[in-house]
Amino acid sequence: MAESTKHVTHLNIKSFSSVLKTRKTIAFTYAFMLAFVSLTVFLAFSPSSNASSPWFTNIFTTKTSTFDSSIFSFFFHNTTTSSSTFSNTFGNTSRSNSNTFQSSKSNTTTFKATHVGNKTQNSLNTSKDAVSTTNQTSSHVSDEFKHQKKMNQTASMKDEIHMMESLMKCDFFDGKWIKDESYPLYKPGSCNLIDEQFSCINNGRPDKDYQKLKWKPKGCSLPRLDGHKMLDLLRGKRLVFVGDSINRNMWESLICILRNSVKDKSKVFEANGRVHFKGESSYSFIFKDYNFSVELFVSPFLVQEWEMLVKNGTKKETLRLDLVGRSSNQYKDADIIIFNTGHWWTHDKTSKGKDYYQEGSHVYNELNVLEAFRKAITTWSRWVDANINTSKSMVFFRGYSSSHFSGGQWNSGGQCNSEIVPIKNEKYLRQYPPKMRVLEKVLRNMKTRVTYLNVTKMTDFRKDGHPSIYRKQNLSPDERKSPLMYQDCSHWCLPGVPDTWNEILYAELLMKQYQYRNQNQNQNQH
Repeated sequence: MAESTKHVTHLNIKSFSSVLKTRKTIAFTYAFMLAFVSLTVFLAFSPSSNASSPWFTNIFTTKTSTFDSSIFSFFFHNTTTSSSTFSNTFGNTSRSNSNTFQSSKSNTTTFKATHVGNKTQNSLNTSKDAVSTTNQTSSHVSDEFKHQKKMNQTASMKDEIHMMESLMKCDFFDGKWIKDESYPLYKPGSCNLIDEQFSCINNGRPDKDYQKLKWKPKGCSLPRLDGHKMLDLLRGKRLVFVGDSINRNMWESLICILRNSVKDKSKVFEANGRVHFKGESSYSFIFKDYNFSVELFVSPFLVQEWEMLVKNGTKKETLRLDLVGRSSNQYKDADIIIFNTGHWWTHDKTSKGKDYYQEGSHVYNELNVLEAFRKAITTWSRWVDANINTSKSMVFFRGYSSSHFSGGQWNSGGQCNSEIVPIKNEKYLRQYPPKMRVLEKVLRNMKTRVTYLNVTKMTDFRKDGHPSIYRKQNLSPDERKSPLMYQDCSHWCLPGVPDTWNEILYAELLMKQYQYRNQNQNQNQH
């Protein structure tokens, strides 16, 4: 009995152990299958951030045969391009991995023993291939980018060379004014440095078409003035204007154009804090970030206005044709100097030339104005030849700027207030000023190379560009009685015609830079 009980107990224990073992096996099998299905579903609907992974490609390929492609596109729209690329790159690998994955469904043991092991090894091999192929692709893209960049640079250089060669063959001053809606170079009212005399819009001028004209030479196209580039060209330099109030017109235009390209306007200022530019003999605007100054020295004749004592102790005004302006020593070392004279030679004293012109201690009883002008310009030219270092300084002379008084002169009721369009036909232009022919002859005989900005003809077209009656806001009692009697048909509204003079100056500087660069390249080659 005891033996039987012992045997039954032993069988029961074995039986219980066998059942328990079987249950464990079943539980383990179910648990493994559940884990596998869960892992498969997770990877199918939660793609790896690394879309180039072979495992991701394997799941990706299998699922595309199960789900509708439109649904797949909705969930994986951000990886569509990448998947296409990677499918092409790893085409054979994806098909191999897909077959392996499918065979694992019928044999769990095979999946455990074979697929996972092979999968890991295949992943390592495929990853190496992916890295190698990706590096090759990146290298190819980098080479293409470098090639494209080089092509762009070459095209840009060719365009620059073509433009420079075109500009160097071009007569800037033979052309016409054309409509251009991209102008002016700065918005009216945006520059508070323009004197009231030139600020026509602020003074109530209603028409604005005069600001929308661009000068087009016959033989080329002037580059639009790029303020940033011009400031870089002028970095560390002194640019000086010497002459009359028409040069002040051009000086203020340039300040406004360049200031418009500076982010911090507080770093552009007049050296002595001045905000009005009449009454002093000189002014200097500093562009602090560029260590650059643009200056004005008032010298309307380029030679000295003088006073001499007469017998009864009184003083008499004269013009010393033999002495250059008093401020000349202050600007002779400047990097760029732009001279002008002309308008003051049309005033009563100079045009009549009686008991006014002086050389040494001699005052001419009467001297023709053209001869006086020749003597004065010759004095100026000799000073330039003797004092300007041409290896450091560039010298410009801006020619006579046309006036458009009708029915009188500036002091006798001359008018231009009705002019709102430029002259179209050259036959209506005025005779070329004899004084400019005198100037040109003197320039030809100078040792110093002077760039002549011959603006006379181009300004003669622009009878619409003057302030006329819009020269000030607050009129005097006499001006209010007869406003049309007080007009300015000599100076120019800003924005306006002087902006074009500065565009020509900009083109000249670009050409000088181009010639200098080519000269250095040629020297280096030899």
